[in-house]
Amino acid sequence: MMGPFEGARHDAGVLRDTNLMQQLEEKAKFSQENKFVLYGDPAYPMSELLLKPFATRNITQLEQDFNTRMATARQAVEWGFGKVIAEFAFLDFKKNQKILWQQVGKMYLVGTLLTNCHTCLYGGQTSIYFNIDPISIEEYLLE
Repeated sequence: MMGPFEGARHDAGVLRDTNLMQQLEEKAKFSQENKFVLYGDPAYPMSELLLKPFATRNITQLEQDFNTRMATARQAVEWGFGKVIAEFAFLDFKKNQKILWQQVGKMYLVGTLLTNCHTCLYGGQTSIYFNIDPISIEEYLLE
């Protein structure tokens, strides 16, 4: 997890500043044919390791089907972010967060870590949707 980043920053700029694509290039290939790819926001640049939705103008039915399926999967991934806020509601109270007085970024990081531990122990909406078991808490904490 990286950040925090200023809320007004453009997503593509945040992606560039994180060096995430370089890390993905180094670690995501199992072989020439098998590799991880990310599915991102339309604002991100398309690359071999980063896919994004097809533009909606002059789109084929196959491309529209791809966009629909990926939008559904992307929504399921967003549930994980919602779970952090559901478990630690104070992280969503922007008016109560004092950026210069509190370590807001670290608070969210700890909330995410604890939420992920909870998911390892009890599962979650996303793992149910994708019909996969979460990893053990021991395996997660070793990462």
